[in-house]
Amino acid sequence: MTSSSQRSQIALVGYGSMGKELERLAGQYGCSVEAVFSSKRPLSRSTIEERSFDVAIDFSLPDAVLNNTKILAEQGKNIVLGTTGWMQHKSEIENIVQQNNTALIWGTNFSVGVQIFNRVARLAAELAARFDDYDLAIHELHHTRKRDSPSGTALTLAEMVQEILPRKTTFLTDASQGRISPEALHISSTRIGEVPGTHTLYLDALPDTIEITHRARNRSGFAIGALRAARWIEGKQGMMEFSHVFEYLHE
Repeated sequence: MTSSSQRSQIALVGYGSMGKELERLAGQYGCSVEAVFSSKRPLSRSTIEERSFDVAIDFSLPDAVLNNTKILAEQGKNIVLGTTGWMQHKSEIENIVQQNNTALIWGTNFSVGVQIFNRVARLAAELAARFDDYDLAIHELHHTRKRDSPSGTALTLAEMVQEILPRKTTFLTDASQGRISPEALHISSTRIGEVPGTHTLYLDALPDTIEITHRARNRSGFAIGALRAARWIEGKQGMMEFSHVFEYLHE
């Protein structure tokens, strides 16, 4: 929890499960919710002008991200972007942020625990890279409402593995219909019930299997990371990835 007495004034863009969790925890992490934008009260230039806030936390929909960023940046608002599935617009969003001298922190996963998990997984992959015996694979498990598959977190993990193991030249994200090429990194997905999110990196060789897993119990970890980012972004400019600023967020 924050020790600072000065609260960051924030707006929530999207009021689904994550929006409600952000609202519930905001006060504990030094933030005050000054506005909520949802389907009932859409984000627009006029609705922004009616509210006073410094940072918007966007957990809305991928198709809305580009327009949301334009509206917010033009009004001088900094943004914490937790929505995934918008990367095709990355260069355009970066230009918008730069042109308006604002700041945006984006990430495939704002969970503090996932950031720790990623660092442990990187070390394991670096060790496995020394031995040709070990093959690697990734599996992710989420609730049935999740729109993207594989998850952004799984793809980020896969890109890290590929960086460390150049022999993994391609990603296989569909179900295997036969033998898998040794050059393919298999990323599998399951959708069931209300699972907040589980990610596992497998390292397998003839003698043994190593499994490194992060299992979210609820959405609070994602909300806490986003709220910490909302406080840290004050006075910053430019587009930054959450994993790159994560280590500066503690108070």
